Amino acid sequence: MKTRSNYWQLSPYLRPQWRNITKGFIGICGYVLATLTLINLAGRLATPFGEGNVVAIAQLAGSLVLVFLVRGLFQSLQDIYMAKVALRVAFNLRKQVYSHLQKLDLSYFETAKAGDLSYRLTEDIDRVGEVVNKLFHDFIPCILQLIAIPIYMIYLNWQLTLAIVIIAPLMAVLITWFGERLRKYSLKSQNRVSGLSAILTEVFSGIRLVQAFAAENYEIARFGNEAERSFQAKYSAERLKAIQIPIVGFLEALSAISLLIVGTWQISQNNLTVGEFFSYLAAAALLIDPIGHTTNNYNEFKQGEASVDRVFELMAIQPTILEKPNAIALPPVNGKVEYHHVSFAYKQGEPVLKDISLLALPGEAIALVGASGAGKTTFVNLLPRFYDPASGQILIDGVDIRDVKLQSLRRQIGIVPQETVMFSGTIAQNIAFGQDSFDMDAVAAAAKIANAHQFITQLPEGYYTWVGERGVNLSGGQRQRIAIARAVFLNPQILILDEATSALDSESEALVQEALERLMQNRTVFIIAHRLSTVRRCDRILVLERGQIVESGTHEELIALEQRYAQFYAQQFS
Repeated sequence: MKTRSNYWQLSPYLRPQWRNITKGFIGICGYVLATLTLINLAGRLATPFGEGNVVAIAQLAGSLVLVFLVRGLFQSLQDIYMAKVALRVAFNLRKQVYSHLQKLDLSYFETAKAGDLSYRLTEDIDRVGEVVNKLFHDFIPCILQLIAIPIYMIYLNWQLTLAIVIIAPLMAVLITWFGERLRKYSLKSQNRVSGLSAILTEVFSGIRLVQAFAAENYEIARFGNEAERSFQAKYSAERLKAIQIPIVGFLEALSAISLLIVGTWQISQNNLTVGEFFSYLAAAALLIDPIGHTTNNYNEFKQGEASVDRVFELMAIQPTILEKPNAIALPPVNGKVEYHHVSFAYKQGEPVLKDISLLALPGEAIALVGASGAGKTTFVNLLPRFYDPASGQILIDGVDIRDVKLQSLRRQIGIVPQETVMFSGTIAQNIAFGQDSFDMDAVAAAAKIANAHQFITQLPEGYYTWVGERGVNLSGGQRQRIAIARAVFLNPQILILDEATSALDSESEALVQEALERLMQNRTVFIIAHRLSTVRRCDRILVLERGQIVESGTHEELIALEQRYAQFYAQQFS
C-alpha cells in the first residue's frame, strides 16, 4: 500500500534553484502582508462611510489603490521567479530522465513501448513542472494566507473565528479523501493515454503494413477500445471533481451563514464594533479565494503525483550492462576478436548460445549463416556489449571487453543493419551521426566510398537536404548506402554487417555490395546473411545451429563437406 508520495524525489531538482525560490518567497510574503493591510483598511472605511465623510473615504480609497498596486508588484515578483523555478525543474528532470534512458540496455527497449516513453518524457514531465509552478505560485501563497488571515481574525474576535474554524476539519478530511481517489483515477488515465500514444506510434510507423493487409478496420477498432478505456478513466476523475465542488461550496456557504449570525450577535453584545466586523467580513471574503484555490491545487497535486510516480518509475530502472569502476579506455585496436567458451540466454534455462569459441584475426571476414533463431544476431550483439554473456569471455586484442569503457568499445565497432535508421536532420548529419562538429570533406569522402555521393549531389540541397522522419523520402538502397557511409565515417577496425542487402532489389544490391566490399577492406568483419551469394568470398563461414557452431570453413570447403551449409546452398540455387 502506498504510504509516501514521490514528490520528495523532486528535492534534488529544487535545491539548485534556492536563489530564485528565495526571491519568489519574498514576493509571496509581501503579497500576504499587503493582503492583511487591505483587510485593515477595509474595516477603517466603515466609520467614515457611516458618517458620510467624503474626504476620509477618499484618503482611505487612495491608500487602498496604493496597497493594491504594491500587492500586484509583489505578485508579479513571485510569479516571475516561481515560473522560472518550475520550468527549470522540468527542463533538468527531462534532461536527466532522457540521459538515464540512454544508459539502459537494449533488452529494455525491446519490450518498452516508444509511445509510452514519449508520453512520460513530454506530457508527464510537463505536468510535474505545472505542479511545481502551482506549488510556489499559488499553493504556498494560499497556505500563508490561510494561516495569516485567521490569526488576524482571532485577534479581532475569537468567537467569530471559532464559528468558521469548526467546519475546517470536515473540509480537510473531505479534500484529502477526494484527492487520494483523484490520484488513483489520474494514474489510470495517464496509463491509458500512454497506451493510446503507443498504438499511434506503432500504427503510423507501420502504416504501409496496415494498408497492405487491409487491417484499417482492425486498427480502428483497437484504437477505439483503448480510447474508450481512456475516456472512462478520465470521466471517473471529472465526475469525482464534479461531486467535490458543490460539497465544498456548501460548507463554505455554511461558514458564511454562521459568520453573519454570530457576528450580529457579537455586535449586539458590544463585543464587536461595526468597523471590526467590516474588517472581519473583508478577511472572510479574502479567505474564500485561497480556500478554493487550495482545494483545486490539492486535486491537481494528486493528479500530478501520478505523473511524478510514472517519471521516477523510469529513473528506478537500472541498467544491467555496467562499466567497472576502474574501466579503461580501449586503445585503437587491430581487430583481433576472441570468443572463449561463451554462453548466453535471454531467459533462464533457454540458452541461445552454447559454449561458443572463436578466434577472428585482424582483417578477416567471417560469415554467420544458419536458420532463423540459430543465434547469429545474438552472437554479434555480444561484441559491442548490447548484452553480456552468461559465461565465458570476449576479448578484443587480448582485452576483455567488460574491462573497458562502453563508448571507447562501441566507437571502434561499426554496424550496418538490415533496416537503416534515419534521424531527422540533414544527409550530412546522418552520415556523421553522433558528432557535434565534422568535416564536410570527410563526409563526402565517406559517401563516395559508399556509392552514395552521386545520388546525394542530385538532391535539392545536396548534403544539406533534410531527411524526413525515418528517411521516408529516400529509397531503401539510398538509406542503406548512407548507413554504409556512416560506418565509413566512423572508420572502425571491426565491422558488423547484419543482413545489409537482404531487402534490396538487384540494382541497389549491386551498388551496396560494391560499397560494402570497399568498406570491408583491412577490417575484421562479421557478416550475417541469408543470401549465401554474399558470403562466398569470406575468409571463413560459420554455420550456427541451436546456438552452436556446427561447421566452419571456406565456401569451397563447406560445399565439399556436403552437410548443413551445402544443403542451404543447394536450397537457394537449386
